[in-house]
Amino acid sequence: MSKGGFMKDAVILCAITLVAGACLGGVYEMTKAPIDAANLAAKEAAYRTVFPDAASFDAGDLADKIPAANEEIAGLGYGKVSVDEAVTANDASGAAAGYVVTATSNDGFGGAITVSVGIQSDGTVNGIEFLTLAETAGLGMNAQKPEWKGQFAGKKADVFSVTKDGASSDDQINAISGATITSRAVTNAVNAAVYFVDNCLAQ
Repeated sequence: MSKGGFMKDAVILCAITLVAGACLGGVYEMTKAPIDAANLAAKEAAYRTVFPDAASFDAGDLADKIPAANEEIAGLGYGKVSVDEAVTANDASGAAAGYVVTATSNDGFGGAITVSVGIQSDGTVNGIEFLTLAETAGLGMNAQKPEWKGQFAGKKADVFSVTKDGASSDDQINAISGATITSRAVTNAVNAAVYFVDNCLAQ
């Protein structure tokens, strides 16, 4: 191939790359807003699920407390878990009725598990809702069934643990059959949320 032909091909390839890049950039900008809106709607729906009595949710300055909290949580033996977000759940008068804390465990069998946890002001767990769950169908995905995730509702404990022998106290959660890894990952994400509310909000 002549030098001129090589340069021509290089220019054409460069032009194609630029056009493709511009198109991809345009598609990203077009889809970013709808994706962000869908994610926000899912998050707000989760908040409402775990704290249905709340009149409003307010992030306030809670985000400022998360980095230090995650440093503490890292040393508690909960695995690769971190608090992502937190909001105050306010009643109709505007007073704080509790909190919704979103936490992620990276110890799931299928990857990251993100859960929102509603926690009353006295530390009682209202309930949990999944934002991210990609576990094995028929096994770990059973975590999203009401009969399993409902085990946390109405319970107050400093630390929840997973048992295969049948829960005998409020701080025990029955493992999903065949999915102990998922059970522990979810439970440790809940533990991180509980720790954050019980130990980090007054700091």
